[in-house]
Amino acid sequence: MSAASPATTSRVTVPDFVKAKSQGRKLAVVTAYDFLWAGLMDAAGVDAVLVGDSLGMVVQGKETTLPVTLDEMIYHGELVARATKRALVIVDLPFMTYQVSPRQALKSAGRVFKETGAGAVKLEGGVNQSRAIEALAAADLPVMAHVGMRPQSVRRIGRMSAIQRNEDQLVADARAAEAAGAFSIVLELIPRGIAKRISAEVKIPTIGIGAGPECDGQVLVTPDMLGLTEGFSPRFLKRYANLAETVRTAVGQYVQEVRSGEFPTAANSHE
Repeated sequence: MSAASPATTSRVTVPDFVKAKSQGRKLAVVTAYDFLWAGLMDAAGVDAVLVGDSLGMVVQGKETTLPVTLDEMIYHGELVARATKRALVIVDLPFMTYQVSPRQALKSAGRVFKETGAGAVKLEGGVNQSRAIEALAAADLPVMAHVGMRPQSVRRIGRMSAIQRNEDQLVADARAAEAAGAFSIVLELIPRGIAKRISAEVKIPTIGIGAGPECDGQVLVTPDMLGLTEGFSPRFLKRYANLAETVRTAVGQYVQEVRSGEFPTAANSHE
């Protein structure tokens, strides 16, 4: 079995995901937004596929995640859930679909579960969203929290790359999310030492992005890690491929062969 092969062919459940921490097993999470890429990520053996509202930027070409709608998240979430056979599918609740009230959070999450087949939802916040997390958990709707740099708070934070350093607030957010019933927490763009402390103090898995190796798992945006989003090179990102160049080269060769008459040949034609 290769390093990328899944350890089991059975579906990763929320309890499986949580148990990984006590087992000392690091969790590998990636994003996907459609059937094709979700299937590839699933076959590679990831533990979870996050249908992130980052699709607003990497799929729709917008400057922030704020314009993404719940209908759009449900559309993409259903595509991803249909493609995955093993990985836990987690769908983001987009901006202003849970902040108004716990009741709104329940209605939005309920739609996601009913209409996509996902295994969990994610929302941004800790202390400030503890009531929403508690309502979802009480309704047996698995919810992942997200503390640190929160893209939906970009208007207040100022920029998407702002590292969050308020240790007291970050620890309080993580503790509040756990106490409210979150099964896991994304830690985004926080100093390694703070992420290490949080990971040691909470019993649920921490999934880092720009938060250092002491987190219980890591998440990367797939187009970033595969070199499809050129010109974006934050410190936390490692590129595992340069697919943008591969695509340009391949399509350029196709264009050249069509124009020269080299393609199609008799082998590509029907008699």
